[in-house]
Amino acid sequence: GNLYKIYYNVNWQEQDNVNSQKYIDWSRRVYNYMTPFVSKSPREAYANYRDLDIGSNNVGITSYTQASVGGRKYFKNNFDRLVQVKTKIDPENSFKHEQSIP
Repeated sequence: GNLYKIYYNVNWQEQDNVNSQKYIDWSRRVYNYMTPFVSKSPREAYANYRDLDIGSNNVGITSYTQASVGGRKYFKNNFDRLVQVKTKIDPENSFKHEQSIP
C-alpha cells in the first residue's frame, strides 16, 4: 500500500500570465525530482487530485483508449469494471470532466 500522498500545488498572484510557464515548469521539475520516491509502473495518482499530466480526455467524446491512459493510473485494475458500470448508469456521459471514466 501507499504510506503517503503528495499534493503538488503552485499558486501565483500576478495578474498577467507572463511568468505562468516558469511556475508550471518549476512544478514539473519538482514532480520529476520525486520520481524515485513514488509508485512506478504506472505512476499512480489519487482520484481527487487531478493530474492532467498523466492523461486527460478530449472535450466532448472520449475514447476508451484515451481515457485508459490516466484511468489505469487512478483506478488500476478497477478501470474496466468502472467503465462497465458508468456505461450502464450514465450512457449519455452526462457526468464528465477531463479525467472521468468514459
